Amino acid sequence: MSAVKRIDIRMDAETRQLAERASAASGRTMTQYLTQLIREDAPKILEEVANIRLTNDQFDNFMRVCSQEEPISDKIRRTASRLDKEGF
Repeated sequence: MSAVKRIDIRMDAETRQLAERASAASGRTMTQYLTQLIREDAPKILEEVANIRLTNDQFDNFMRVCSQEEPISDKIRRTASRLDKEGF
């Protein structure tokens, strides 16, 4: 079992009352209730920010743009040359 750490949070009275009622209705303590909500929701949020989801049309457009050969601008060439000289 990992070490238990304390967290203090502030919330408005209406939100607190809602959480208290929900935890009581579920037969859990407020800590158990909030812990379960975090464990259920946090992985979803982290997955959303870690993955990019595209529609088929978006992916097709992405692939089309990636396959186009655009000439490299002089500004990019100068910047790359300067970075090479600086050892990057």
